[in-house]
Amino acid sequence: MSRVAVMGAGAWGTAFAMIMADAGNPVTLWARRAAVAEGINSVRRNPDYLSDVPLPAGLTAVTDPQQALTDAELVVLAIPAQQLRANLLDWRLPNDSLLISLAKGVENETLLTMSQVVTDIGVDAERVLAVSGPNLAGEIGQRQPAAAVVAAHSTGTADRVAAACRTGYFRPYTSVDVVGCEIGGATKNAIALAVGMGQGLGMGANSLASLITRGLAETSRLGEALGADPHTFAGLAGMGDLVATCMSPLSRNRTFGELLGRGHDVAQARALSRGVTEGVRSAASIQALAERHDVDMPIVGHVVDVLAGRQTPRDAIGTMMARQTRPER
Repeated sequence: MSRVAVMGAGAWGTAFAMIMADAGNPVTLWARRAAVAEGINSVRRNPDYLSDVPLPAGLTAVTDPQQALTDAELVVLAIPAQQLRANLLDWRLPNDSLLISLAKGVENETLLTMSQVVTDIGVDAERVLAVSGPNLAGEIGQRQPAAAVVAAHSTGTADRVAAACRTGYFRPYTSVDVVGCEIGGATKNAIALAVGMGQGLGMGANSLASLITRGLAETSRLGEALGADPHTFAGLAGMGDLVATCMSPLSRNRTFGELLGRGHDVAQARALSRGVTEGVRSAASIQALAERHDVDMPIVGHVVDVLAGRQTPRDAIGTMMARQTRPER
């Protein structure tokens, strides 16, 4: 049993706080809004996210981040990727806690992954982990069986956190490939936007399967250029997360892309969406990171062009199909 602070009461933060509490840990969930904290504490529901999910008694909510962080042994970072650094600089983190990132993105200004952002502010890399996998919050909230990867720089640290979040419905595996798990989690959001566009354009299984498969190839190329283990991308943090995000209507990124494919512009799609769509915020950063390492990522590049208004979804698909024939790799 470990004292846990979950920083962020969005859908995934709430679901992961539930997991940690169901695993027997005392959990404090930090929420920005007093109404959210009050709802969790009084009626055991988050009124804004997963409002139909009953939350366990071992979970309490507060609006003061320092109250949540005090004496926490495990600090779960469940805030949007582009907001992580500012929050970390504003908080006083416990000196010996482990920091577990749930965010899936690449920082716009620095092109760092989320674990790298944490270490960039001065936290020892040995204390920083990432959790990734096919983990749609809505299904987790229903306590449907799911699995994930807990990635750390040492097996002992990964084992400790995996033991702390294991329940009858949530099975964690461990890895020491932190960068691979993070690149898989970040890039799949951009690929899901492309798949959603295809869905919105009325494309069938052949088309969508092709996008997913070639998207995995792009993800693997970038990950390997950054030193990741190629086997990671065949697992839960690679293919697993990619398939779930691309194919489920619960996926914000796939749904956002579908709105674009149906003819909405980015502003309209944003207005119709709920919560943060990480792929929209990180796609250009992923493309820039790929260019820095001379990695070819055409699907991500076309997604960036659509988001910037330089192409329509239909034109982007046509341009990809017209690319020169080459060996599959």
